[in-house]
Order: sequence, then structure tokens, then C-alpha cells
Amino acid sequence: MTEKLLQYIWQFQLYNKQQLATTSGETIEIIHPGISNTNQGPDFTNAKIKINTTTWAGNIELHLLSADWHRHKHSEDKNYGNVILHVVWQNDAELSLPFATLVLQDRVSKLLLNRYKEWMDKKSFIPCENNIVAINAITWLAWKDRLLVERLQNKSVFIFDCLQKNNSHWEETLWWLIAKNFGIKVNSDAFLSIAKSIPVNILAKHKNQIHQLEALLFGQAGLLDNVFLDDYPGMLRKEYEFYKNKYKLSKPSIQLFFLRMRPANFPTIRLAQLAMLVHKSLHLFSAIKESASLQEIRALLDITANDYWLYHYRFDEGSAYKEKKLGTQMIDNILINSVLPILFAYGHFNNEATYKDKAIQWLQEVKAEQNNITKAFQAISIENKNAFDSQALLQLKNEYCNNKRCLDCAIGNKILRIV
Repeated sequence: MTEKLLQYIWQFQLYNKQQLATTSGETIEIIHPGISNTNQGPDFTNAKIKINTTTWAGNIELHLLSADWHRHKHSEDKNYGNVILHVVWQNDAELSLPFATLVLQDRVSKLLLNRYKEWMDKKSFIPCENNIVAINAITWLAWKDRLLVERLQNKSVFIFDCLQKNNSHWEETLWWLIAKNFGIKVNSDAFLSIAKSIPVNILAKHKNQIHQLEALLFGQAGLLDNVFLDDYPGMLRKEYEFYKNKYKLSKPSIQLFFLRMRPANFPTIRLAQLAMLVHKSLHLFSAIKESASLQEIRALLDITANDYWLYHYRFDEGSAYKEKKLGTQMIDNILINSVLPILFAYGHFNNEATYKDKAIQWLQEVKAEQNNITKAFQAISIENKNAFDSQALLQLKNEYCNNKRCLDCAIGNKILRIV
């Protein structure tokens, strides 16, 4: 038994309420168990009980052991002055308190306790995987909706942090987010550092010259420090040296990784595509805000790297002809992790539900993510139809299942309550 489980049992009244009596033998009726209190003070507030013929209204405190009342020094805390009932799992001490004590140890289903213990001890993908298929679609839909909002709110924290650092510049923030996204997982922090080192207003001045944009990005990435055989990277190096001095750019201290990744994800290709995105549409955040459909945003992200990269994956290393086009999967990744989160964050920041609703709606139009977590959920018959589903499932696994927060989870909560 844990105190959190005891609070859960009390909140949902999951105990035998027949012939309830206090430790002193008085009859007791729980008219209302109270409201769970997450702030300082008793566990439940605004409760209502009846002891013998007297009705009491006030607060309720829960402990595993009766003696915990004194161990926690509640008698010395004025926040506990309006307690009307002490609910305990085990009565291990006679305290002579000015209010009644109720013991629950012999009134809770052993099946519930055993299931909860089994979940806490389990090492499987998720604790309730043997019971989860019994949950109906309505419960799942409501819970996924809340999980998705939680995930978007979590992502908004990073976005708001960026806004604090760039004086609430939404275009700059989106530039940072998308650059980080282009770096994929292994180079994401390095790409973010590159983006932060080149302000959007500088990029705006060179929007119409793709080679100048590439010079700035590749130079700040430290990829133009060599002496090259090809004319193109040699030209980029000269351009970069000029603009580096002109704008007094400070090169970030980063390391870019090429090993053990597909050539299409090489940082050179992703930087070239990023330069083309700036070349094609600098005021991207404004365009996203004004877009009436997800297809309009997809069109903005439909880019192909500069001609040099038709025959290259790295400088001075020729390869067979291939267009370095931003693929559908990468576009979906950018939508899921950059575009739609910043749209949601903008709506949240400005208290405009339209943008939040649009972000959530468009996630339902993006193809579902396929990764180890979503595949494992599908293996136990949990639906993953679109990015709305996959983002919700990632939130469920990472924030609830991994941390054994079954009592905070609508699914775990439902299963425990039907035992």
C-alpha cells in the first residue's frame, strides 16, 4: 500500500461502505469524500460526513499509519485545524485526536490491491497490457485528446523558453525549431546552435541568393574550414569569410556527425535543404498562421536542395545523380515536431483557441508515426491511425507508463475501478 493508492481509493470510494464505524465504535456515513487537494494542507477539502446523528463539514487527512499524524507534526500546523476525519490504512496507535479515525485496511478488494501491486512490479512494455483491450473507444478517445494536449503543452514550454531568449520573436523561434528539426536526433542540438548564431534578419537580407544562404549556414557549421578541390565550396568559403566579418558572426562550438546514418540525412544535405527553405519562404511563421489547410503548409516545405547537391552528399565527393528533395516522411516530422507545436503554443500564448484547435485537427491529417513505442502499442491492439494517435501514445508511454503513474492514467484508473 502507498499513500497515493490510499488517496485514490478514498477519492473514488473503492472500499466496502457497509456498516462503517470509527475506531471508537461510532457509526459513520461518508456523504461526500471531499475534493483532492494538491496544495499545502489536508489531502481532501470540503468533505461532508455524518457521525452518529451529527453532520460535519470540513477537511480529511489520510495516512498509512495512525501515528503518521504526529510524525508529520500536523497538530502544530494551523492548516490542519479544520480536519473532521482521519482516514488510515492501519491503526497502529491511539492518538486521542479531537476528531474520528476511520480504518480501511479490511475494506478494500484484494483483487484491486493485487492488480496494483502486479502493475508496480511488472517489467513489461506497459503495466496494464493484459487488461487494456477491455477499455472502450469512448474512454480512449477522451484520454488521447487529453494526452495530446499535455504533449503539446510540454513542447510549448521549450517554445516559450526560446521566446524569452529572442525577445518574443515568433519567426526567429520557428527558425530555431525547424533548424533543430532538420538536424534530426543526432545533430539536432548542433543545428539549433547554428540557427541561434545567425539571426533571421541577417538571413532575410540574403533570401534571394541561395549560395549566400548556404555560405552562412555551412560556414557557421564549420564545414567550410578546409581547402576544397571543387569550385563551389571554394566560392562558398570566400562568401562566408566576407559575411562573417561583415556581421561579426561568432561560430558556435559544435560537432556534426555523419557516421552510421543514411546519406540523405547527412548534415550537409539537411543544411542545403534548410538554406533552400529560407530561400523559398523566409516569413514562414506568418505563412503558417494564415494557412487555411495543411496542404498549403506542405507546399511551403516541398523543397529540393541546390543543384550542386544533385551529384554530391559531401563537398568534394561526387556521387550518382539524385535530387535531394525533402521527403514526405521528413515533412511529416517537421509538421509534428515544429510547425504544429508552435501553432498550438501561439494559440495558448495569446489565448486564441482557433490556433490550438487547428493544430490538433491537422495532426489528425498527418500520417501516424511508426517507431518502437507505437508499434508495441499496435501489437497489443491499440489503434494508431494518425499523428494525433501516435503523439498521444508517446505521451502515455513516456509520462505515465514508464513512471508507473497508473493512478493518474484514465486507462489504469478505469481498469482498477472495474475489478
